[in-house]
Amino acid sequence: MKYSEFQKIVSRARMSRYLSACGGDTKKAMTLYRYNLKLSQELLTVISCFEVALRNSINVSCEVRFGNDWLCDGAQLGGIFDSSNCRETKRNINEAFSKLNANYTHNKLVAELGFGFWRYMFAAHQFTATGRMLLHIFPLRPRTTVVMQYNHTIFFNQLENINLLRNRVAHHEPVCFRNSSTIKDTTNARQQYALILQLFQWMGIDENALLYGVDHVLETCNKIDNM
Repeated sequence: MKYSEFQKIVSRARMSRYLSACGGDTKKAMTLYRYNLKLSQELLTVISCFEVALRNSINVSCEVRFGNDWLCDGAQLGGIFDSSNCRETKRNINEAFSKLNANYTHNKLVAELGFGFWRYMFAAHQFTATGRMLLHIFPLRPRTTVVMQYNHTIFFNQLENINLLRNRVAHHEPVCFRNSSTIKDTTNARQQYALILQLFQWMGIDENALLYGVDHVLETCNKIDNM
């Protein structure tokens, strides 16, 4: 496809960043745009696998402690999330429940709630509401030291970084640039990818076996960096 046609479809404004990063070379700009799409696909695959593992691990732990309908029960009057500090969590549960309506099952509700919801299980109030026991889903995490504390706040912040990248991909924002510049850079993508693999390991999950055949993140990052 000619660049003029490509730009007409994608938009001049969107392509200007890629064109600048490639020194005005229109062919390279189209290639970089396609590589960015590929990297977004690869990252979303890995993030999706992690999101499923995270929410299922939290769910299993909470089912053991609070029962098989802990989410709905927790959002009811007197439930673990029935407080002003957890009002957004309660609202999210009730909205997801209403959306499912007659199709409700607990497992469908678990799947309906987004990454941000599960991340907030490590926020101070939600972490306390669930009995301060969710760090157990990371049994292989390093021991806390004076210098580094592997507490719920650390995991809350780490999950935020992954969530931000997930949202960029979901909103079709580029992931191949350094911040808001036109400098081609896959550092952030590599860092969040490495973080996900680390979290898998701390969960006791063999990330290589889980992602076998579907993980090409570093290969795609290398293609972008070597352009």
